[in-house]
Amino acid sequence: MQSEKINKNDIVMKNFLKYLGSIILLIGTALLTVYYFKNTAENTLLITAGALMVCGLIAHVVINKYVE
Repeated sequence: MQSEKINKNDIVMKNFLKYLGSIILLIGTALLTVYYFKNTAENTLLITAGALMVCGLIAHVVINKYVE
């Protein structure tokens, strides 16, 4: 019973890790959308969105290389 629970948790975690890079990319895209619709010009949102998108892309490639 306990080993089945561990296996289910392991599968759920692997599925979450597979999409972690994509989730980070979507958060960066959402920040770009906020920047577009906001009236003031702040470079902080652009820098944060760019950093999240680069990190999300790298995370997506690295994680999918090692996770089945």
